[in-house]
Amino acid sequence: QVHLVESGGGLVQTGGSLKLSCTDSGNAFSHNAMGWFRQRPGQEREFIAAISWNSENTDYDDSVKGRFTIWRDNSKSTVYLQMNNLKPEDTNLYRCAAAFPGNLAGKRSPNAYTFWGVGTQVTVSS
Repeated sequence: QVHLVESGGGLVQTGGSLKLSCTDSGNAFSHNAMGWFRQRPGQEREFIAAISWNSENTDYDDSVKGRFTIWRDNSKSTVYLQMNNLKPEDTNLYRCAAAFPGNLAGKRSPNAYTFWGVGTQVTVSS
Protein backbone atom coordinates (compact mmCIF):
# COMPACT_ATOMS: atom_id res chain seq x y z
CA GLN A 1 0.00 0.00 0.00
CA VAL A 2 1.03 3.61 -0.54
CA HIS A 3 0.46 6.45 1.89
CA LEU A 4 1.93 9.80 0.95
CA VAL A 5 2.48 12.72 3.29
CA GLU A 6 3.81 16.07 2.12
CA SER A 7 5.62 18.66 4.22
CA GLY A 8 7.69 21.79 3.82
CA GLY A 9 5.13 24.29 2.62
CA GLY A 10 4.76 27.75 4.07
CA LEU A 11 4.81 31.47 3.45
CA VAL A 12 7.74 32.96 1.58
CA GLN A 13 8.50 36.24 -0.14
CA THR A 14 8.94 36.61 -3.88
CA GLY A 15 12.35 35.31 -4.87
CA GLY A 16 12.56 33.02 -1.88
CA SER A 17 12.96 29.25 -1.71
CA LEU A 18 11.21 26.28 -0.19
CA LYS A 19 11.97 22.57 -0.11
CA LEU A 20 9.01 20.22 -0.16
CA SER A 21 9.19 16.61 0.95
CA CYS A 22 6.84 13.71 0.32
CA THR A 23 7.30 10.51 2.28
CA ASP A 24 5.64 7.18 1.58
CA SER A 25 5.02 5.00 4.59
CA GLY A 26 4.26 1.99 2.38
CA ASN A 27 6.71 -0.50 0.93
CA ALA A 28 6.48 0.11 -2.82
CA PHE A 29 8.10 3.53 -3.11
CA SER A 30 11.17 2.41 -5.03
CA HIS A 31 9.04 0.86 -7.79
CA ASN A 32 6.91 3.94 -8.47
CA ALA A 33 7.32 7.04 -10.54
CA MET A 34 6.68 10.09 -8.39
CA GLY A 35 5.15 13.36 -9.44
CA TRP A 36 4.45 16.79 -8.01
CA PHE A 37 1.29 18.66 -8.95
CA ARG A 38 -0.37 21.81 -7.77
CA GLN A 39 -4.04 22.49 -7.49
CA ARG A 40 -6.23 25.48 -6.74
CA PRO A 41 -9.77 25.00 -5.39
CA GLY A 42 -12.16 24.01 -8.15
CA GLN A 43 -9.39 23.59 -10.68
CA GLU A 44 -7.67 20.59 -12.22
CA ARG A 45 -4.34 19.38 -10.94
CA GLU A 46 -1.45 21.02 -12.75
CA PHE A 47 1.70 19.03 -13.53
CA ILE A 48 4.94 20.42 -12.12
CA ALA A 49 7.58 17.68 -12.17
CA ALA A 50 8.08 13.94 -12.19
CA ILE A 51 10.91 11.50 -11.56
CA SER A 52 11.28 7.88 -12.61
CA TRP A 53 11.67 5.06 -10.12
CA ASN A 54 15.47 4.94 -10.46
CA SER A 55 16.03 8.72 -10.81
CA GLU A 56 17.35 8.29 -14.35
CA ASN A 57 14.68 10.50 -15.83
CA THR A 58 13.04 13.73 -14.75
CA ASP A 59 10.47 15.94 -16.41
CA TYR A 60 9.41 19.51 -15.68
CA ASP A 61 6.66 21.83 -16.79
CA ASP A 62 8.07 24.83 -18.65
CA SER A 63 6.71 27.17 -16.00
CA VAL A 64 9.09 25.78 -13.38
CA LYS A 65 12.03 24.57 -15.46
CA GLY A 66 15.25 26.07 -14.17
CA ARG A 67 13.66 27.09 -10.86
CA PHE A 68 12.42 23.78 -9.42
CA THR A 69 14.35 20.54 -8.95
CA ILE A 70 12.92 17.11 -8.20
CA TRP A 71 14.92 14.26 -6.72
CA ARG A 72 14.30 11.19 -4.62
CA ASP A 73 15.95 9.06 -1.98
CA ASN A 74 14.59 5.53 -2.23
CA SER A 75 16.33 4.54 1.00
CA LYS A 76 14.13 7.09 2.78
CA SER A 77 11.03 6.56 0.62
CA THR A 78 10.99 10.30 0.04
CA VAL A 79 10.75 12.55 -2.99
CA TYR A 80 11.74 16.20 -2.78
CA LEU A 81 10.96 19.37 -4.66
CA GLN A 82 13.36 22.27 -4.28
CA MET A 83 11.67 25.48 -5.33
CA ASN A 84 13.82 28.55 -5.97
CA ASN A 85 13.05 32.05 -7.19
CA LEU A 86 9.43 31.67 -6.17
CA LYS A 87 6.81 33.91 -7.69
CA PRO A 88 3.34 34.92 -6.46
CA GLU A 89 1.83 32.78 -9.22
CA ASP A 90 3.45 29.73 -7.59
CA THR A 91 1.03 30.11 -4.69
CA ASN A 92 -0.91 26.89 -4.58
CA LEU A 93 -1.57 23.60 -2.83
CA TYR A 94 1.26 21.23 -3.76
CA ARG A 95 0.53 17.52 -3.88
CA CYS A 96 2.75 14.53 -4.56
CA ALA A 97 1.56 11.40 -6.31
CA ALA A 98 2.74 7.87 -7.04
CA ALA A 99 2.33 5.87 -10.24
CA PHE A 100 3.23 2.44 -11.51
CA PRO A 101 5.01 1.56 -13.71
CA GLY A 102 7.94 3.66 -12.66
CA ASN A 103 8.88 5.16 -16.03
CA LEU A 104 7.75 8.63 -17.09
CA ALA A 105 5.60 7.71 -20.08
CA GLY A 106 2.35 9.63 -19.75
CA LYS A 107 3.24 10.89 -16.32
CA ARG A 108 2.32 14.52 -17.02
CA SER A 109 -1.31 13.52 -16.69
CA PRO A 110 -2.79 13.33 -13.18
CA ASN A 111 -4.82 10.37 -14.41
CA ALA A 112 -1.62 8.31 -14.58
CA TYR A 113 -1.23 8.44 -10.80
CA THR A 114 -3.00 6.12 -8.41
CA PHE A 115 -2.02 7.48 -5.01
CA TRP A 116 -2.08 11.06 -3.80
CA GLY A 117 -1.09 13.01 -0.74
CA VAL A 118 -3.40 15.66 0.69
CA GLY A 119 -0.92 18.41 -0.07
CA THR A 120 1.07 21.20 1.53
CA GLN A 121 0.23 24.87 1.00
CA VAL A 122 2.78 27.21 -0.53
CA THR A 123 2.09 30.94 -0.41
CA VAL A 124 4.37 33.46 -2.08
CA SER A 125 3.88 37.07 -1.08
CA SER A 126 4.64 39.91 -3.45
